[in-house]
Amino acid sequence: MNRPLKILTGTANRAIVEEAAQYLGVPISNMLVTKFSDGEVRVQINESIRGADVYVFQSLSSPANQHIMELLLIIDALKRSSAGRITAVIPYFAYARQDRQDKPRTPVSARLLADLITVAGANRVVTIDLHSPQIQGFFDIPVDHLSALPVLYEYIKKNLILENPVVVSPDAGGVERARLLANRLGCGIAIIYKRRPEPNKAEVLDVVGEIDGKEAIIIDDLIDTAGTMVAAANMLINRGAKRVLACATHGVLSGPAVERLTNSPIEQVIITNTIPIGDKLFDKLRIVSVAPLLGEAIKRIHEEESVSSLFI
Repeated sequence: MNRPLKILTGTANRAIVEEAAQYLGVPISNMLVTKFSDGEVRVQINESIRGADVYVFQSLSSPANQHIMELLLIIDALKRSSAGRITAVIPYFAYARQDRQDKPRTPVSARLLADLITVAGANRVVTIDLHSPQIQGFFDIPVDHLSALPVLYEYIKKNLILENPVVVSPDAGGVERARLLANRLGCGIAIIYKRRPEPNKAEVLDVVGEIDGKEAIIIDDLIDTAGTMVAAANMLINRGAKRVLACATHGVLSGPAVERLTNSPIEQVIITNTIPIGDKLFDKLRIVSVAPLLGEAIKRIHEEESVSSLFI
């Protein structure tokens, strides 16, 4: 491909962008993202990107609405500056839990966000572990939906000694994710049955599968307030699990999450760097990087090669 490769970033997660840019051997393009005195976002690209293959990094983490607005304005600026192709690289996609009308008179917020990104001018989206895979269908442009599972598996393989593991899905929706990790580890799976009476609150009711005497690895797409994860860990210990580990792609860690995880029976909490952790570090936390995964995906997209082998 003759188009030059350019990388731009919003303010959400610059560390992951720097690592991905280093992997690709390209500099981060010069761009200004600030605010006017009234809080409006200001974007100015300070170099020519005409005809370039541009990748805009932005995790839509807290404050999500500001980061969403930054992304939309950057994409619009690129479109108006005659970029050749614009790819939104979104390690963490906000509003993904609002992917359907679960109650009357509620929005499908994930679909609205997909429409906004498309209308702004993005030609493609790269993201990691959407809360609901069907969100890919909300876009009218190609979506490369990557999985962080290989990254988490490599950490487990290199850093943990497991004699009798079992992979645990904290709900029925995560069974496929648990099965894929269990296949790599060569072990069985268990499923926790829960119900959610209201947002950010879960009631763990039962577990299906053999737990007694095993090393339980709970795998989920994200940890928000950690209520589900800690309740699951407590149930597994009560059912005879020898030790409990927790894995997730996105460490949202809002509200009481850090305190809950610190005081829980969970031995290690393993997450990726799709969301910057900031001051939420604690002793049990282990962070692995998905920057090489994103860098390899960008390299293959730019060179028109297959990305499918990176999906799992």
